[in-house]
Amino acid sequence: MHNTQSTDLLFEISKPGRRCHRLPACDVPTKTELLPKESLAEAPPALPEVAEIELIRHFNNLSQRNFSIDTNFYPLGSCTMKYNPKRHERLAAFSGLAGLHPLQDDDSCQGMLRLLYEMQEYLAEISGLPAVSLQPAAGAHGELTALFVAAAYFRDLKQSHRKKVLVPDSAHGTNPASAALAGFEAVTVKSNAQGLVDLEDLAAKLDDKVAVFMITNPNTLGLFESRIKTITEMLHAKGALVYLDGANMNAILGITRPGDFGADMQHYNVHKTFTGPHGGGGPGSGPIAVRDFLAPYLPAPVVARSADQSKYFLEFNRPKTIGRVRSFFGNVGILLRGYAYIRTLGPDGLKAVSEHAVLNANYLLALLKDAIDVPHGDRCMHEFVASAKLLRRTKKISAMDIGKRLLDHGYHAPTVYFPLVVPEALMMEPTETEGKETLDAFAAAFLKIIEEDASFLQKAPHTLPISRPDEVKAAKEPILRWLKAV
Repeated sequence: MHNTQSTDLLFEISKPGRRCHRLPACDVPTKTELLPKESLAEAPPALPEVAEIELIRHFNNLSQRNFSIDTNFYPLGSCTMKYNPKRHERLAAFSGLAGLHPLQDDDSCQGMLRLLYEMQEYLAEISGLPAVSLQPAAGAHGELTALFVAAAYFRDLKQSHRKKVLVPDSAHGTNPASAALAGFEAVTVKSNAQGLVDLEDLAAKLDDKVAVFMITNPNTLGLFESRIKTITEMLHAKGALVYLDGANMNAILGITRPGDFGADMQHYNVHKTFTGPHGGGGPGSGPIAVRDFLAPYLPAPVVARSADQSKYFLEFNRPKTIGRVRSFFGNVGILLRGYAYIRTLGPDGLKAVSEHAVLNANYLLALLKDAIDVPHGDRCMHEFVASAKLLRRTKKISAMDIGKRLLDHGYHAPTVYFPLVVPEALMMEPTETEGKETLDAFAAAFLKIIEEDASFLQKAPHTLPISRPDEVKAAKEPILRWLKAV
């Protein structure tokens, strides 16, 4: 049972005069020449007044309503919600790093600049693409930045007629959105029966108006594009570029490199492939890596090293740069966590990350595939997509019903209804950080759920404070401030 107070908002339990902290007297001068009278509030803001014990209980009770990677298994396909070592949190919080100000001069932050320079070098090596920008704030921002780079490159070549970006139908939804924001027209390329790019459809849509083909490899079905070299050669023969959506790099680290199989650009999700808190809106980090002929167009500044290798500095003198894509240098705190991850594991450790991610996904697939349809094969990379289509037809059980019921068992739901090429999709990614016992228990719960009565499942979850909110209404009519109940 929850304490009844835990269901109340802080405003609703507020009582005049209760305090859990006393602030010092205001030391800001109030002379009108410093603070104009019209800018001053007539009364203090109407904040809740509660005792410390009420405040502590309120936020602790709220936290217990949430799922988190520290408390629950997250099999979210494509979102890669994996455990991140707390060691990296401590390292990124060192005062010599966390205490720096972004406006400090280069000489006063040589240590930080060295770490960022080395991070650029590591990401270049891992991708097989020599030039890196650490600026983008997250994966989709990295996509957009790379497309800005491509647009600048083609303008330089006097090929402004290249206005099309090809996107597979299984792609992340951010791909066509990024293309549109960068001024391109997104054109969909179909998948074949195996869930891979249909080469005939690609060839039919590939002409001299194509600027970029955005491809995720492994793709969102958890499949490696076995003909990726053929695909990149087709694009290059037409003078177009290949962009790799790097969201699924955690499946191929240390095993293959996008630059080696023909990609010209890619982004990383540092918080997904390496380490960093993920979810709840961020923070993220989406560095991009590009081939050398695209390097002049990267956002400025980049971290550079002097000719005698004695000093690091922010290099702004880049005549062809697309300019800044965010304030200051980037989400440095997340980059530091990624740096710590790479340095901790080294080349062999990064390869082991991918091997374990693929092993875990195939193990979970083997546990479930006889009970639920998996449209695209018996093997996968780091994730797989099951379909509740037959269960919906025979038992009236939907993918949403299964996901909601899993919450009652203490597991976050898989990604549902994505990718769109699979009806009633359940996209599952166990990640490399989960043990066999967790996967066994999750599979047992999943198998039990799909045998339960449909009318019972349709009302799940049964044990949580909130069951099934109207998500469409919540998105269209969000309540963003407290309103006193009437």
